[in-house]
Amino acid sequence: MTTYRGRFAPSPTGPLHAGSLVAALASWLDARAHGGQWLVRIEDVDGPRCPPGTGELILGQLAALGLVADEPPVWQSRRGDLYQAALDRLIVSGHAYGCACTRAEIAAAAGPKARHGELIYPGTCRHGTNGRPVRAWRFRVEGSVDWQDRRLGAQSQDLETEVGDFVLKRADGLWAYQLAVVVDDAEQGITDVARGEDLADNTPRQIALQRALGLITPRYLHTPLVLAADGNKLSKQNGAAAIDLSAPALRLREAAARLGLHVSTRSEIVGEVLASAVGPWRAMAPQAPQALQAPCA
Repeated sequence: MTTYRGRFAPSPTGPLHAGSLVAALASWLDARAHGGQWLVRIEDVDGPRCPPGTGELILGQLAALGLVADEPPVWQSRRGDLYQAALDRLIVSGHAYGCACTRAEIAAAAGPKARHGELIYPGTCRHGTNGRPVRAWRFRVEGSVDWQDRRLGAQSQDLETEVGDFVLKRADGLWAYQLAVVVDDAEQGITDVARGEDLADNTPRQIALQRALGLITPRYLHTPLVLAADGNKLSKQNGAAAIDLSAPALRLREAAARLGLHVSTRSEIVGEVLASAVGPWRAMAPQAPQALQAPCA
C-alpha cells in the first residue's frame, strides 16, 4: 500500500476560524489514523485576496494547536513554473484552449444559466478566437465524472452541463485554483484529501484535470461543515472570528466534538488532546481503501 500522505491547504485570505480548524483537525487525524504523513500547503495563488503576513499567521495558529506539518510548508505563489508546465502540456494535448471572452460576453451568451453565482461558459472559443487576443486559458470538459467519496459515497457530475469549460489561467494572469491544486497534490505525492464538504463539487473538475495530465487520483473524504448561527457555512466571507488561542486544548476539543468525536482527556496539553482523538477518529471515519485510482489510459 502506498504510504498515506495527506494535506491541509488553507487560503490565507484571513486567519483560521472554527470551521477551518475542524478541516485542519480532520485532515491531521486522518493522516495519523493511517500512520501517514501530514503536510501543509498555503494556497496563496490568488495574491490580491491574501493580505501580507496571513500565511505566516495561519502557520503560527496551527503550531499553537500542535498541528505541525511533517515537511516544510509549500506556498503556491512560488510555484508558477510548475503550473505553466502543466498548462503547456494541456494545450499540446488539446485539453486546453485560449479564450478571448469578457465576463460580460459570457453572461450575455449564457443567459440565465448560472451555477452557485458562477456563469457556465458556453464554449464560445472552443474552436478559436476569430483573431481576437487570448485573455484566459480554459479546460475543455467532456461528459460526466463519477467518483467515490469516503463519507458521501458515490458521486457524479456532468461537467458539460453543470460547469462548462473552466478557467486554468485567468485574464489577469493569475493561476486558477483548480489547476494549481491538481499540480500541487501530484507533485507532493498526496494520496488522500480530507477537506470540507463545500469543496466536494470541485472534485470532478480536479479528477478531469488529473486524467488529462496522466496523474493519480487521490482518495477523497469530505467532512461536514461548521455552520454559523444563521445556518450558513462559517467562513471568512461572513465574518467568522479568528480562533481564540488563549485555550488551545479547549479549541481542539470543540473541533473534535464538531466532528462527532468524544475526546476523554481533560488535559490542557495540546499533544495529549490530539493523541486522544486519533483512536475515536479511527473508529468512526471510513477507512481509506488500499488502491488509488490510476490515471486513465
